[in-house]
Amino acid sequence: MIVGLSIFVMLCSVLLILLVLLHKGKGGGLSDLFGGGVTSSLGGSSVVERNLDRLTIVTALMWIVCVVGLGLLISRGA
Repeated sequence: MIVGLSIFVMLCSVLLILLVLLHKGKGGGLSDLFGGGVTSSLGGSSVVERNLDRLTIVTALMWIVCVVGLGLLISRGA
């Protein structure tokens, strides 16, 4: 159980990093490294940005719940 939850936390962590890097930058920063400075019709869409926000929030909440659960499992097992 602990090993499976640990793997899920690692996968959520990588996914969360990728989702944060996909967000449109407010000016300079990491998003410009991946073409964030170039405006495109799809990237400027508010629907796409809103869905990316929702996906990032859901992933972050899953990560938090899994980290707390993993901490509880480890503390009870020790």
